[in-house]
Amino acid sequence: MQLGVPRETRPRETRVSATPATVTQLVALGYDVVVESGAGAASSFPDEAYVAGGARIGTAAEAWGAEVVLRVNAPAIGELDRLASGATLISLLSPALASELVDALAARPITALAMDAVPRISRAQSMDVLSSMANIAGYRAVIEAANVFGRFFTGQVTAAGKVPPAKVLVAGAGVAGLAAIGAASSLGAIVRATDVRPEVAEQVRSLGGEYVAVPSAEAQVSTDGYAREMGEDFNRRAAQMYAEQAKDVDIVITTALIPGRPAPRLITEEMVASMRSGSVVVDMAAAQGGNVAGSVPDEVVVTPNGVSIIGYTDLPARLPAQASQLYGTNLVNLLKLLTPGKDGQLVLDFDDVVQRAITVVRAGEKTWPPPPVQVSAAPTPPSPPPGATAGAPSVPAKTPAPGRRFALVGLGAALLFLLTAFSPNELVQHFTVFTLAVVVGFYVIGHVHHALHTPLMSVTNAISGIIVVGALLQLGSDDGAVRALAFVATLVASINVFGGFAVTRRMLGMFSRGPNGKGAAR
Repeated sequence: MQLGVPRETRPRETRVSATPATVTQLVALGYDVVVESGAGAASSFPDEAYVAGGARIGTAAEAWGAEVVLRVNAPAIGELDRLASGATLISLLSPALASELVDALAARPITALAMDAVPRISRAQSMDVLSSMANIAGYRAVIEAANVFGRFFTGQVTAAGKVPPAKVLVAGAGVAGLAAIGAASSLGAIVRATDVRPEVAEQVRSLGGEYVAVPSAEAQVSTDGYAREMGEDFNRRAAQMYAEQAKDVDIVITTALIPGRPAPRLITEEMVASMRSGSVVVDMAAAQGGNVAGSVPDEVVVTPNGVSIIGYTDLPARLPAQASQLYGTNLVNLLKLLTPGKDGQLVLDFDDVVQRAITVVRAGEKTWPPPPVQVSAAPTPPSPPPGATAGAPSVPAKTPAPGRRFALVGLGAALLFLLTAFSPNELVQHFTVFTLAVVVGFYVIGHVHHALHTPLMSVTNAISGIIVVGALLQLGSDDGAVRALAFVATLVASINVFGGFAVTRRMLGMFSRGPNGKGAAR
């Protein structure tokens, strides 16, 4: 089959659906790739690079007339006539929001696959365009905010005075939000983040942010990997939290989106008015209606109190080379799934949940919306014990009475006393040392930060050297069983000794600097 890569026609779009690197992979799948002349120029990919990758440079008509057409953005309705009969179009389509485009696609004998409809399941992660583009957009949102903010993100103490760090609030801790948190934190800002899903708190903290929860709000369990619209009580409490944060922070970055629906309004005009002059708000949902009151798509609005509201909708396109490479890789991974024979023949299998989910139109037949894809299930309540009546309150399992526990402890102490009473003095001494070592070790290890447990335990393994010494002394015994046990003890303890030092050396090497000033190779 011939695969076409036409130039993007959307204003301010700098990405391209295939790069010279991904063209090589597409050719390896058996496709004859034709790239429209100049399609990659805005991403710094010249035509010569595509030719070196195995593609052929052609006209717009040749690229659009291919059997498989790869695009970044959905074509305009007027461009659909450029597709050949029976062609397969693969691009971002937003089928849940663009019903008119879906109807226009279904009116033609073509097949349309929406890259932004890839389900969020484990085996589809390599095709998840929304995640790869959101990662870039979140990073770029921080860069745009820093440019408009015009001040340091990090705090500094200089001879001329002290500069406080910027405070950043990120609304939504999805892929874009986490990327924004990491970028702002790496620049030295104090970063706070909130999300309707409390399970993301650990991810926020791992990137250097502080998780701000909506007080006394219900938790949300996602079944498809996306956030859902919350109830009135949650929205009321969230609005109170946003109002308090808006007065304190310098930069707000909003990333909240609900699949198939307009973006929820998070920041009101009153909240923007309460922010300090010079503050910046980046509305990453401006294209879907906006999370911020007053945001305008693709514009920077300055409010009367001096707050800049950025509504750029082309954040990934502002890093075109990397965005094109990631998008092109997502397409390659999808085409690997659609080309099982690696013979350049695209095969659409509706029994595959991924292929079914992204198919909007098949051979002129409208197939949108697809059946729901279950990603994760909400926790199910524990089943009642046998014999319990449905709807009756559950009875907790009985726990041992305190008197019974004391009796068991007393019995264990008595057995231990009898054991030590009739044991040799050497065993009693060894057992005492062992007990004290357990107690001391527990308190020592328990007060060490979890990040240091691995190097600490690897060094502790070196203590096995004591066992090696004892085992070597027993190798000269006349008893064959003792010699065999001593040999095994020497072997095992030696592994602990050398392995402990090897692991420690490798971990220390991760923090050492090489000759070029960078971290040593791992």
